[in-house]
Amino acid sequence: METNIKKKSSEKIKCFLYLFAVLLLVWFALTSSFHPQEVITGVLISFFLSLFLSKGYLNLGLPPISLKRIVFFIAYVFTLFKEIIKANFDVAYRVLHPKMPIKPGIVIIKTKLKSDIAKVILANSIILTPGTFVLDMVGDEMLVHWINVMDEDIDAATKDIGARFEKYLEVIFS
Repeated sequence: METNIKKKSSEKIKCFLYLFAVLLLVWFALTSSFHPQEVITGVLISFFLSLFLSKGYLNLGLPPISLKRIVFFIAYVFTLFKEIIKANFDVAYRVLHPKMPIKPGIVIIKTKLKSDIAKVILANSIILTPGTFVLDMVGDEMLVHWINVMDEDIDAATKDIGARFEKYLEVIFS
C-alpha cells in the first residue's frame, strides 16, 4: 500500500517535471528570447500550467519517458517529415501528369499497436501524408482511402501505408 502511494507520488513529480520542461522549451522556442523578464514569465507560466495539467496528463495513460523512447520519437518525426515530402511530390506528379495516373480505392490495414493513443497517432500520420486518408478505425483495423492502390491485400497495404510509422510508435508506446 505504502509503495503504491510512493509510486503514484513519484509519477506525479515526474509528470510535473516533464510537462514543465516541455512547456518551458516551447516558451523559449516561441519567444526566442532570454531576457530576464521573458525567462521569469516563461518559468511562471510553465510552472502553473504544469500544476494544472499534470493530473490530466497522468490520466492519458502515456508511457514514462526514457532515452530509448526519445530517440525513437526523434526518428519517428524525421520519418514522418520524409514521408510527407515524398507523398507531396507523388500527389503533385499525379495531378500534373496529363493522364492523371491514379487508381483510387479503399483498403484495410492492420496495426499491431495496443494503446488507443498510439493508434490515433498512426492514423494522423497516415492522414498527414497526402494521398491517404483514414476513414474508420475498428479494433486493430483501419479503413484507408488511397489515391493509388498498389495492392488490395491487407498485409501488403499495411506494409505500404502504416508499417513505416508503426515500427517507431510500437517502441514509443510499448
